[in-house]
Amino acid sequence: MTDADPRDEVDRLVAAWQTERPDLDVTPLQVLSRVSRLAKHLDRARRAAFTEHDLEPWEFDVLTALRRAGKPYELSPGALLRATLVTSGTMTNRIDRLAQAGLVRRRPDPEDRRGVLVSLTDTGLSRVDAAFSDLLRRERELLANLGASDQRTLAALLRTLLAPFDAPS
Repeated sequence: MTDADPRDEVDRLVAAWQTERPDLDVTPLQVLSRVSRLAKHLDRARRAAFTEHDLEPWEFDVLTALRRAGKPYELSPGALLRATLVTSGTMTNRIDRLAQAGLVRRRPDPEDRRGVLVSLTDTGLSRVDAAFSDLLRRERELLANLGASDQRTLAALLRTLLAPFDAPS
């Protein structure tokens, strides 16, 4: 570390552990404690963006899954399950609550007489678009101390670290 490099809480934490437990290699803390602390800051930024647009994190998850689907912003409950990684009962409850709030609507699936499709309402579309724009603004602020090249490098390194966890089992 040079004199120009800023010190953070992780530097203090690592130094303390090196003093208290010199027998342990605390190198993983240099990366993973920073990732953990950054995740907490990101969670706060996300919650602030969602709250400002009167959304809960789970609502944002469902609405963005529909939004990413493209026009007509519609998916089956099963596709929403796969996109949000929740149980069937949880998804049914979420769809019910979003429908009551006027953010989504259900309609019969013309391809499957027993099925339904869930789609964004105009209100849901405008709310999720505004919340997503706000979220991206807040995330850019979190990354403001990194230049574009450093952001690309960090993204590539994190991808390498995460890819094995996201690989199909």
